[in-house]
Amino acid sequence: MSQPKVKKVVLAYSGGLDTSIILKWLEETYGCEVVTFTADLGQGEELAPAREKALKMGVKPDNIFIDDLREEFVRDFVFPMFRANTLYEGQYLLGTSIARPLIAKRQIEIANMVGADAVCHGATGKGNDQVRFEVSYYALKPDVRVIAPWREWSFEGRPDLIAYAKKHGIQIAQGKEQVAPFSIDANLLHTSSEGLALEDPDVEVPEIVTKRGDRRTITPEEAPDQAETVTLSFERGDLVAINGKPMKAHELLAELNRLGSKHGIGGLDLVENRYVGMKSRGFYETPGGTILWYGHRAIESITLDRGAMHLKDELMPRYASIIYNGFWWTPERLMLQAAIDASQGSVTGDVKLKLYKGGVRTVGRSSPYSLYSKALVGFDEAGGYNQADAEGFIKLNALRLRILAERDKKRGKNE
Repeated sequence: MSQPKVKKVVLAYSGGLDTSIILKWLEETYGCEVVTFTADLGQGEELAPAREKALKMGVKPDNIFIDDLREEFVRDFVFPMFRANTLYEGQYLLGTSIARPLIAKRQIEIANMVGADAVCHGATGKGNDQVRFEVSYYALKPDVRVIAPWREWSFEGRPDLIAYAKKHGIQIAQGKEQVAPFSIDANLLHTSSEGLALEDPDVEVPEIVTKRGDRRTITPEEAPDQAETVTLSFERGDLVAINGKPMKAHELLAELNRLGSKHGIGGLDLVENRYVGMKSRGFYETPGGTILWYGHRAIESITLDRGAMHLKDELMPRYASIIYNGFWWTPERLMLQAAIDASQGSVTGDVKLKLYKGGVRTVGRSSPYSLYSKALVGFDEAGGYNQADAEGFIKLNALRLRILAERDKKRGKNE
């Protein structure tokens, strides 16, 4: 079947086998000019080879974009998300989800810059990423053409891809001819491992995953026997310094990753509900994000009013689902973000955390805007609190229960 005409497409390109195959397939299928875009999100890989591979495959030098997005990623995406203490289904810190809207944003910016009429991603038709990318594309450029090869091509499996690569002289890295035992996605916030070796949720995550060479954190069993205390400094809800040392946003997260990895923090074996309808099992490594989550929660405990804190906790699951499902660029996310950000004006101060064998424990917190009053809560003094006032407070709160009890008495209950 002939495809609609495409003149120029911006491909989200990693330089790996799959996206290299997609690059060639785009040229063959659509006869279009391909622009490659590779994002540095702190995934820990050398990105220069992506340029070399694209050049070898005939991409013009002016059509190769490799952008360092680490600071923007942490400052404008990770930090706003952590202001909400965001957890999807109570556990997942959304490391993959939060990266997709930024990649899509930059892809659309490049498309506008080079006059491309289409964008392309390498997400499969079974996962969440296809939704995250495409909803973002359309939100930012409503008339853009989206190409999703995994939903279009006739390849049925890995052998077909390998055969196509060999036919077209696409370089196959050593070991890639066999099916990988699992797949990895990484950025500065986390790494996620999924597939094959992890597909039985009743089997412990194997050591080929937890002890691989490029892992983000060690296991708690390998962590040192000595605890380490770290001080996090926050201003208006965002981390600004570690142990008194100010750093850029991405440097702060990298340092938290180093500390968390050292102490075996942030490994998570999770079965989650994908937006497309199926359950998925993965192993996530988020050492720095886990420390940041505990720290932010701790500073909020003394700086947020009860009503604001509880409302934030009620809004958070909705906010988390919005991000997980790919709706970062929507009015509802912006509305929730405005409410969350409004709560952070006084979330400033220091938190002391103790890191030990996979655990994070709060051992101190202070703020110039603290709502904690030792005089009010202390056992040794009244502190301006009249304990007799509690009687009326209790009776008013119990009034409806007393009325209900009287009614039930008439009905023969509570005799």
